[in-house]
Amino acid sequence: MNIFGGFSTKKLKPHLKMAVSRLQIASNKKSAIMKQQMREIAVMLSEDPPKEEKAKIRAEALIREDNAVEAYEILQLECELLAERIKLIESMKECPPDLHSCVATVMWATDRCDIPEFEVIRKQFRAKYGKEFEEKALNNVGGCLNERVVSKLSVQPPAGYLVQTYLEKICDQFDVDWKPTVAVSADRMADPMAAPVGYSVQVAPGTGLAGTEAAVTGQMNTDQEVSYVPETTKIDNSIPPIAPTGGTGDTNHNNNGGTAMPFVPPPVAPSSNNNNDFGEVDIFVPAIPTAPSGDGGINSNTGDNDDNNNTKPSNDGDGGKTVESSYTDLAARFEALNK
Repeated sequence: MNIFGGFSTKKLKPHLKMAVSRLQIASNKKSAIMKQQMREIAVMLSEDPPKEEKAKIRAEALIREDNAVEAYEILQLECELLAERIKLIESMKECPPDLHSCVATVMWATDRCDIPEFEVIRKQFRAKYGKEFEEKALNNVGGCLNERVVSKLSVQPPAGYLVQTYLEKICDQFDVDWKPTVAVSADRMADPMAAPVGYSVQVAPGTGLAGTEAAVTGQMNTDQEVSYVPETTKIDNSIPPIAPTGGTGDTNHNNNGGTAMPFVPPPVAPSSNNNNDFGEVDIFVPAIPTAPSGDGGINSNTGDNDDNNNTKPSNDGDGGKTVESSYTDLAARFEALNK
């Protein structure tokens, strides 16, 4: 055992085993996130209008995560193989030819995977095979790396045709009726997805007033306000006035809304309105037409005060002959009011 931090199988093998478990956990986590991303992309494409450009960007990220999971699966196999052949690695000074690709690929993937165990594994192989071996592995000298892992962990964006294919597959899985607005041409299938220009972005998305010409100019609100005023005016004018309850003729102009005040006579000379109010309240008014006198009787309340003064003596004189004693009291009340 090297006490100065050299190669040690007791340190390399446990980290290879832990790297396998770490890769499996990372793969499961990414797979769960990708399922959620697929549902989000399906919702974007199901909207009206569909958010196609945003869905393409999400699909590109989905492809990158899918490639990472695929590379993690391959790296798990390589780590398991190296852990099983740890005795062979320890016994040979040079790297076995059948393990050369596995060792180089794990060392190359250290900077491209978020697996902390790969750092220790890389240091162990560098201590075993030297820095020159490490430089050749990082630069892929002689094509020693696993081509599939290199392709899946590449920083290059996916092809535009692959992005469109992913979107179509997602729509089929979630039953979304969508067709690409800008399809990828045959001569540009291998090219990366074009940068977004905003053709799928709705006009005025914040207010939601896009496509409504009247709302943009404000004409709709103006028409509503103008039409509201005459409607209110018509409703107010259509209300019939309250008919006055006492008197006829000129008394309609003097009566305030037809509201009678029978028990509060003014201190000044009584007017026609006061006479009307008194005659309206008195319960004996309907019996007056039975009097034999032809001068109008109590019906002269609708006239002027002079007519009332002229008719009072006749009513007083005929009271003891034609009506009961209660009528005499009524005539006395009229006489008191005239004074």
